[in-house]
Amino acid sequence: MKKFFITLFTLIIGLSANAAVTADQALSFFSKYIEAANTYSEDIIGFYSPDAKIIRVVVKPDGTKVTADTNMKKYAEQMRIGANLAKMRKYKNFYTDRKVTKVGNDYKITCLRQPSTSEYKIPAYFVIGEDANGKLKIKEEMMYTKNQAFLKFIKK
Repeated sequence: MKKFFITLFTLIIGLSANAAVTADQALSFFSKYIEAANTYSEDIIGFYSPDAKIIRVVVKPDGTKVTADTNMKKYAEQMRIGANLAKMRKYKNFYTDRKVTKVGNDYKITCLRQPSTSEYKIPAYFVIGEDANGKLKIKEEMMYTKNQAFLKFIKK
């Protein structure tokens, strides 16, 4: 009986260790996301969890900051609308100073984002983890932006 429990315990530990996402896997997923976003892939929405939290910290011209949150459904609509203009302008985002930290079962990638149309770099983070099917998804995204259009997402 003792051998049975030891074998069962070893099997459970082994399976859970194999199932856990690593920081390298989260970074690889993030790189694929960036590639999809910067090539205006139709699959970009599939990188997000359906209930992903989208946060924008809007930096106003006077330097004050306002936080705007939205849900994935509204964000997906805005991404589809803005994709053609972004493609025409050859807009891309570049992410530097990437740091990965474990947050529960997920990974948080903090970085600086530089829009291709700007010289400045501003903070961003992405929380990446497995969904119910074991696929990696973006569960939360936060970016600073100077784009004032995001202010329309603020609940009044």
